[in-house]
Amino acid sequence: MAFDVVPGDPGSPVILHVPHSSREIVDSGLFPDIVPEELDHLTDAYTDVIARHAVDLAGRKPWLFINRLSRLVVDPERFADDEMVAVGMGPVYTHGYAGRRLRADDPVRDEALLTEHFRPYAEAMTTLVGQRLTATGQAWVIDVHSYPTARLPYELHGDGPRPPVCLGTDGFHTPPELIAAARAAFPGSALDTPFAGCYVPLDHYHRDPAVRALMIEIRRDQYMTEPGGPPTAGLATISRALADLVDTIPGRVAAGATDPAAGMT
Repeated sequence: MAFDVVPGDPGSPVILHVPHSSREIVDSGLFPDIVPEELDHLTDAYTDVIARHAVDLAGRKPWLFINRLSRLVVDPERFADDEMVAVGMGPVYTHGYAGRRLRADDPVRDEALLTEHFRPYAEAMTTLVGQRLTATGQAWVIDVHSYPTARLPYELHGDGPRPPVCLGTDGFHTPPELIAAARAAFPGSALDTPFAGCYVPLDHYHRDPAVRALMIEIRRDQYMTEPGGPPTAGLATISRALADLVDTIPGRVAAGATDPAAGMT
């Protein structure tokens, strides 16, 4: 499968989800001449490194779910009714960061990509959330992203503030105590600008209040050279802040619960 599930502490309800850190491309109809530039602008570079460092620093190690394919192949956080379909950036992108064509229209190819990559990814994430619920009585999905300092043409809501860290929330799944903890861990952060919302598997979305979620969008000048350049010393600071946030989330084992993911690799 084109994703990695890295087990954490059996008593941890926290999942660090990293969907957009990879530059790995497979045959999917992309026009090869523009792929490198698109990757530089659309990849959430080093967010997997940040998440792994946070795991190492955390007192109770969270679980990791990391996408190993670029979002240019399929974007696991987009759905058929997503507003980004309007700019050609639904589950299978037809257009890139500046509105250029990425691939020709091909519904048969797109369905094959969804079958091979998108749906197995969603099912695996749903399974992991269910396992954390069974083991601990709760699941906290912390989505780790980054975003550019300057607005890119594809952004539908990019005219607002661009804080050092944007916290994406959901009225059903993001409790006030999680927002408060995130603001304490990331000073200067702001809510839902320039990106809003957070990822929850559809089986649980607006159905299960035991699934909590928060999106963390790190402005890239805080930890790397834009676009697509090397990391800077700020990466360590961001990793420490993410670990501090993870450590504010209580771990507990539900009465009679067992951990079906124990020993998972």
